[in-house]
Amino acid sequence: MDWYLKVLRNYVTFTGRARRKEFWMFTLFHFLFLFLLIFLLIYSTDNFFNDDYYSESEEPNLIIALLLIFYVLGTFLPSVAVTVRRLHDIGKSGFWYFISLVPYIGSFVLLILTCMDSQPRPNQWGENPKGIGNDRLIDQIGRE
Repeated sequence: MDWYLKVLRNYVTFTGRARRKEFWMFTLFHFLFLFLLIFLLIYSTDNFFNDDYYSESEEPNLIIALLLIFYVLGTFLPSVAVTVRRLHDIGKSGFWYFISLVPYIGSFVLLILTCMDSQPRPNQWGENPKGIGNDRLIDQIGRE
């Protein structure tokens, strides 16, 4: 949860680098909150458990719908910013985010880029967020 709040505090910081852990923990909690709000929106309608689908459809709860809209709008910039910082961490420009606009394969390419390991040395966007001196310990993982 700390990683999620860290991203929200840096909501328009497009400079710097973000570790994989920061990106994926934010993404995990972001989707959990989205699914919870969508479930509450669907559950708030009276016809959710009704077998007669062709009866009068109830409108969803306005408060939950507004809460969902404000949450999506409020977390749009932080999610773009953490993705750009994640791309900086692997040595790519933030403009690689626009690859997701390419139909069919763009989002898949962005997914692969966000899964890549960070550059172990400082790059033009800053120091390695894993910390100085951690490279030796990280390189030993899996060799024992």
